[in-house]
Amino acid sequence: MFAMIGFSATSAIAANPSADIQAYADRANFTADLSSREITRYIVTYAANAAERSSSVALQADLARVARETGMKVAHVRTLATGAELLSVTPAAARGSMLAASSREARAQAVMIAFAKNPAVAYVEPDRIMQVALSPNDTYYSNQWDLFESTGGMNQTSAWDISTGSGVRVAVIDTGITPHSDLSGQTVGGYDFISTSADARDGNGRDSNPNDEGDWFGTNECGVPYSSNSSWHGTHVTGTIAALTSNAKGVAGIAYGAKVVPVRVLGKCGGSVSDIVDGIVWASGGSVSGVPSNPNPARVINMSLGGSGACGSFQAAVNTARSNGTVVVVAAGNSNANVSGFSPANCSGVIAVAATDRQGNRASYSNYGSTITLSAPGGETATQTNGILSTLNNGTTTQGSEGYAYYQGTSMAAPHVAGLAALMLAINSSLSPDQVRDAMTSNARALPGSCSGGCGAGIIDSLATLQSLGGGGNAAPVANFSFTTSGLTANFSDSSSDSDGSIVSRSWNFGDGGSSSSTNPSHTYSSAGTYSVQLTVTDNDGATNTRTSSVTVSSSGGNVLQNGVAVTGLSGSTGDTVVYTMSVPAGASNLSFQIAGGSGDADLYVRFGSAPTTSTYDCRPYLSGNNETCDISPAQAGTYYVMVRAYATYSGVSLTGSYTTGGGGCTPSGTTLCNGSSVSGLSASRNNWTSTYTLDVPAGASNLSFSIAGGSGDADLYVRFGSAPTTSSYSCRPYLNGNNETCTFSAPTAGRYYVRIRAYSTFSGVTLSTSFTP
Repeated sequence: MFAMIGFSATSAIAANPSADIQAYADRANFTADLSSREITRYIVTYAANAAERSSSVALQADLARVARETGMKVAHVRTLATGAELLSVTPAAARGSMLAASSREARAQAVMIAFAKNPAVAYVEPDRIMQVALSPNDTYYSNQWDLFESTGGMNQTSAWDISTGSGVRVAVIDTGITPHSDLSGQTVGGYDFISTSADARDGNGRDSNPNDEGDWFGTNECGVPYSSNSSWHGTHVTGTIAALTSNAKGVAGIAYGAKVVPVRVLGKCGGSVSDIVDGIVWASGGSVSGVPSNPNPARVINMSLGGSGACGSFQAAVNTARSNGTVVVVAAGNSNANVSGFSPANCSGVIAVAATDRQGNRASYSNYGSTITLSAPGGETATQTNGILSTLNNGTTTQGSEGYAYYQGTSMAAPHVAGLAALMLAINSSLSPDQVRDAMTSNARALPGSCSGGCGAGIIDSLATLQSLGGGGNAAPVANFSFTTSGLTANFSDSSSDSDGSIVSRSWNFGDGGSSSSTNPSHTYSSAGTYSVQLTVTDNDGATNTRTSSVTVSSSGGNVLQNGVAVTGLSGSTGDTVVYTMSVPAGASNLSFQIAGGSGDADLYVRFGSAPTTSTYDCRPYLSGNNETCDISPAQAGTYYVMVRAYATYSGVSLTGSYTTGGGGCTPSGTTLCNGSSVSGLSASRNNWTSTYTLDVPAGASNLSFSIAGGSGDADLYVRFGSAPTTSSYSCRPYLNGNNETCTFSAPTAGRYYVRIRAYSTFSGVTLSTSFTP
């Protein structure tokens, strides 16, 4: 046990000299946020050979020293798994006026300087509060006021910390879709329901290609005395819902983890009720005569369309969709009139969406009325940047280059609501259409501007709505796991997360009667086969979430890919995964993994060193269908894990991994090390690093060794697997006086090792050597 040590101030906390901060910058985290809250816990890492690391007496003495120097109480909390010490540092009872006079930042700096003055301290930092957070880097995100501005926006940015819509499909019943790099991989399947070839402009009426052929028309062609260019309306709506996000390009999509099913019903002069009705039923998974069944039924339908008149035939289609569990979102219309006269927004059971402008008023064009469900940003383009920015095509009639444009309308408001519905269903897929509606309306905020005629419950609030799904503001956890198999044994790795707390328990059901409460269990089955494995996680507020996946084991030694040999006949149901491994030797090049053939929609994931998950991978093309390729360059020596996941049910898929073997072994050059090679004459001045050297270690190697020797001064050896080491992140760091240090790995992991040498004090004439037994 370590006692709390406290002293009244014998040396005041004063402004910290910049010289001290500069001197200890490499061993203390002064760049952390030290001012927004009082730092009361610190993580202190002592050198591997330091007495404080092995002796409680030595550690207690150092805590007493820091207490004397800072006038703070210092207490040991616990030793972390890394060997670092977690310490509590709080004001002593009798601090005098100096504590009140100093800032939070000055106090934190003083504490870290005090610890760093001990040469045995390798690193000290505040025990920061880490939060999952997404701040999109999309080029035009700053123009998307509708997502983040407090007046007219939907409070979306922080909502991404809770959900991205992963695994949910949204049908956009509109003009179809055009190719766009900001929508690459964001759509799946789809259908063209326009039954007349003249209006469809594709020459064949209904077909499985939802490509937007353009909806332009000439003067008097559609019963109006003017002409119109193509709108590419469906592409704009799709971008609002699911544009790629944080891809350093374009715009951000509200539910960028979801996939859009494009359903084309609008062509030249618009679209017929009959085609739209069929599109609604099909999109939700219902049957339409003469049309293949939808392999990608949507949980959300967005209809940014409408016209005057009663609901009529739309109602039966809406009822079918709702009975299939699909949320139906409809634009209220742009006639500045009561929505009761416009369908399908006036149908029972739909979420009818009015539009608001940037100031939070009902948009001047938006329909209104007592049956409006709620409102969402629709913009007004009298000032262009006050519109809604999204993906578009630049062609005036037929398709041209891709681009972006500001639009206004309830057509733009509706996809904001559809995107939020997808975020909700990704958290809780059992929500009914009415439960989705009720959660949105109960968490909407009042319009900050004016609304005459009725704007529903208010403007949607993404963050408040998602937080409400966990109860009491708690966001439910998200269960997730990956696995690898070897023979009849499956090794599971939990990757579940909880955005606003922690996961406190896990319950595994292995599908054969076996169970476990471990974090990363291993289970051996009695016979080969495919088993349905469930993981249920519970967070610290009692909310739960369950993930189910199919696991296939065999008695033949596991799923191992051989160079250039295809595995054929792969199949799986939605959400199923299968993982293969491939051992890649040192010197290999042209490494490639491919899936091809069959039917349905399978996704390819590749990761080096451990099994990929849906959120952690080195490569994931994420395209519609089954033809995907991951080319890896440069290839690392070691084990690659390849996962095939069923985005939708698939069958008949083949998987191939291939590479070209090296031509004669490793040749040392520059910063590339080889077995038995050395680099001499290394030097660096105090607190500086040498270049970063790399060594590729093949599978099956043993007795891996890195060493430095000779010269003058004091050099420190740092080695790390997988990425360059730092003063706080490394696989090995002897941290001895002088220049003779060695790092040894008896059974090294196959792959790339990174080596750096840092000058504790100026050194020169040092030699770096490495070797292993192949």
